[in-house]
Amino acid sequence: MKTINKPNTRFLMGNEAIARGIIEAGCSVATAYPGTPSSEILESLTRWKKEMGHNIYLEWSINEKVAFEVAYGASLAGARSAVTMKMVGLNVASDPYLSATYLGVRGGMVLIVADDPGPHSSQTEQDSRFFAWLAKAPVLDPSTPAEALQMIRRAYELSEKYEVPVMLRPCLRVCHSRQNVTLNDPVDSTYAGPFKKNWTRWAAIPKFRLALHAELNKKLEKMTQEEPECSLFLEHQGSSDKLAIITSGSVSSHVFDLIREEPQFAMFNVFRINMPFPANKAALQSIVDNHQKTLVIEETYPVIELQIDDRRKLVGRLSGLVPSQGELTPEVVEDVILEAIGEKPRTRPDVQIKARRPSLCAGCPHRSSFFMLRKVFDKGIYPGDIGCYTLGTNMGAVDTCLCMGASIGMASGFTHAQLEESRPPVVATIGDSTFFHAGIPALINAVHNKASFTLVLMDNSVTAMTGGQVTPASEQLADGSEGTPVDIEAMIRACGVKFLEVVDPYNFEELQASFERSYEYSVNKSMGVSVIITRRPCIRVKGVQLSSDRYTVLDNCERCMTCIRDLECPAISFEKESKSVVIDSDTCSGCGFCVSVCPCGSITRKVS
Repeated sequence: MKTINKPNTRFLMGNEAIARGIIEAGCSVATAYPGTPSSEILESLTRWKKEMGHNIYLEWSINEKVAFEVAYGASLAGARSAVTMKMVGLNVASDPYLSATYLGVRGGMVLIVADDPGPHSSQTEQDSRFFAWLAKAPVLDPSTPAEALQMIRRAYELSEKYEVPVMLRPCLRVCHSRQNVTLNDPVDSTYAGPFKKNWTRWAAIPKFRLALHAELNKKLEKMTQEEPECSLFLEHQGSSDKLAIITSGSVSSHVFDLIREEPQFAMFNVFRINMPFPANKAALQSIVDNHQKTLVIEETYPVIELQIDDRRKLVGRLSGLVPSQGELTPEVVEDVILEAIGEKPRTRPDVQIKARRPSLCAGCPHRSSFFMLRKVFDKGIYPGDIGCYTLGTNMGAVDTCLCMGASIGMASGFTHAQLEESRPPVVATIGDSTFFHAGIPALINAVHNKASFTLVLMDNSVTAMTGGQVTPASEQLADGSEGTPVDIEAMIRACGVKFLEVVDPYNFEELQASFERSYEYSVNKSMGVSVIITRRPCIRVKGVQLSSDRYTVLDNCERCMTCIRDLECPAISFEKESKSVVIDSDTCSGCGFCVSVCPCGSITRKVS
């Protein structure tokens, strides 16, 4: 293994710093499923691995549950392991997570869950610290990228000392902010020794789980008494006992900035807790008892507040002072502190920013699939899924979006619940990565229970929404080495599907014909699930060659707006001054689908 000769400083994003912490801590196995704001952690690990000549094993797993289980297996084998995901991914991994805290670990295991207060790119604002509470597992809450790196190393120490998986919970503002971070030599990969069989622990039946639960409770109690992270650090010494502020995680950075910048806030005592669960309840209560009022500022749920028994002098989310939803931005935090001391919020200029809805990229193969879906399955019901293709809502081709893989299960429900004689057709859409992640069981269920609907599987060869990570169908693994691709068509046929066609979504005639055959099979004849794979690489994937063709609108355009209204391509717009439809050659990717869409035949390829 190559090592760095002396400490040095790099300007790192939080996820890069977390990845560096994993390497420095002697981790041997790291797994992940991509999801903003966590995706760059494993990507950064691949770069650190190459730069340092490290032998860490890296894996983009099929979903978060499997990622957790692989990392947990490595821990029981004696190695230090890590698993990363975003907070809704923890919902998927919750089954093994809650059980693993009872059984415990051998090699240190760190679970990194990136939360998204706001939310900015997620279905929920859920607080992963509550999941740690539910699992009865410790959780560390970093406030900066540099602190996140240090907490990774501390998390492994705690994990091995108490034999429990430890969560690190960086929020979006830690994951994607940048800071000068000091790097150190990695420790040698640690090894807890060979796995020793003990079924009463590692395969414990309910009788033994009761004893393991009691042991876990003792571990938590010991932790709160012995570990400094469970108590509070006095970050700012004020001159008054009028108000104490207790904070944690990324929002604490806003609090510290305001204390430094606003003289009227400098008189208050500010405390920070690095491990919001399990917290030292006596230490928390002592602060509340020794101040006239205590304000708790934390994201996103009242995890710290709920561990304080006497809340009569406490204000925060439970009292309604801190908003119960939305990100705690510096402006929000400032207004909360002002209100806590009886002053009015600041008057700020009302900045009006014209919102622009997100849209599929010009030339995205999903766009043509959605257009044809609406054309053939008019007035249908369109269950959608998680990914770039959720933006099919703009084209009226996505009616629901619940969670990963839900489009197929919900399509079954729509099919079985329709009691009217002339039921509308049901067309589910899902991406290739999401299908591998959570769609396979739902498809098996739909086929077995004789649901009849169309599934459009939009295969663009990558996990595009989160940055183009590999899927199980890829020939490469996370670190660029050779992998064994999984045949998605064979997988679908193995689920029992009889109707399966693969089509290029850029080919208007073939796409329409395939959709019409599917309509006949699943709607008119109710013969079961029909699957159409629309296959074309994402235009943002490195190495994909885009067409050099460009297109223009002829003078015979009748301004019917079909290309703008129904295709919704960002390269096509209507100029009010000239009252004409125009195509921006710089934005256009040359797919040419608009030529077939135009009912007037007014779009043509430019002649060089």
